[in-house]
Amino acid sequence: MRPLWTLAGLTFVGIGAVGAFLPLLPTVPFLLLALFCFARGNPAWEQRLLDHPKWGPPLVEWRQRRAIPRRAKIAALSTMAASVAITAISLGWPWVLIPAGVMALSGSWIWTRAE
Repeated sequence: MRPLWTLAGLTFVGIGAVGAFLPLLPTVPFLLLALFCFARGNPAWEQRLLDHPKWGPPLVEWRQRRAIPRRAKIAALSTMAASVAITAISLGWPWVLIPAGVMALSGSWIWTRAE
């Protein structure tokens, strides 16, 4: 099972790396999934993620306190709002209800996390 966990972790790191360059694809949630997988498949790589100078601090904050920094909350909610607006302009009613519903549910969850 360990190789499968490691493969899943590498896959999530890859998706997270793509998300670092694409504005609508989040990075940290995929790195959290990678962390989860590496904890089961390759603890050394889990520690490398936690020690990373850029991505390590938000991962450690989430692991210790289930906290999301205010800046990250604002970025996530702004991106979701842009998605809702783009959907409203391009597809209109009733399709706008899908991203609006996702934003309402996930956005409220994100906003209520500790900072």
